[in-house]
Amino acid sequence: MLNISGLQAAYGASQVLFDISLELKNGEVVTLMGRNGMGKTTTVRALMGLLPTLGGTLSFDGQSLAGRPPERIARLGLGLVPEGRQIFPTLTVRENLVATAANRLNHAEPWTLARVYELFPRLAERAGQAAGTLSGGEQQMLAIGRALMTNPRLLILDEATEGLAPVIRTEIWHCIAHLKQAGQSILLIDKNLAVLKRLADRHYIVEKGRIVWTGSGPDLERDAEKVHGWIGL
Repeated sequence: MLNISGLQAAYGASQVLFDISLELKNGEVVTLMGRNGMGKTTTVRALMGLLPTLGGTLSFDGQSLAGRPPERIARLGLGLVPEGRQIFPTLTVRENLVATAANRLNHAEPWTLARVYELFPRLAERAGQAAGTLSGGEQQMLAIGRALMTNPRLLILDEATEGLAPVIRTEIWHCIAHLKQAGQSILLIDKNLAVLKRLADRHYIVEKGRIVWTGSGPDLERDAEKVHGWIGL
């Protein structure tokens, strides 16, 4: 479904990505891990057309993403939950969810308000509340729900549980596990190894803009000492 090969990108004169290569098959959950500042979010920005690339290839379902504007990339079926959530604070919860809702790929059972509220009952309770007044955890639920309302083929979660209270983290992980069981393809950035090694199919570690390790959950166990050194835990 997703293929990234030799990706290079920069902010101005400062090159950040030097060699990012990863693949994600339909229905898989794949992680991108590493310490802060190593290139994870930059990879997502390049993938979504938010940052020009210097080299390498990006393709989704065999279609090149190079040079496409973000809105066209999103219309191919990529849904982003960005780092920092970036919900619309002055709109209500319901307005946030319907603002970008679409079923461009004609899914037989599309995501609707009712389905999102079933997944996150807290959002149903706060449907008429301004999104900026929600807690951080509730805003993350809203950001995930908003992305799901675009009915993406690939859901990208950048820092899925960063800064959240433990009880909210658990709720988010339950949600992601539910989505995986339903066959949702997911690219996931997070640092919780204990959960990720059980939940994800494969893992990639980025260090200074390069992929330095890839493997499965059992591989993570085998290379635990090396992996901990790379992700700084």
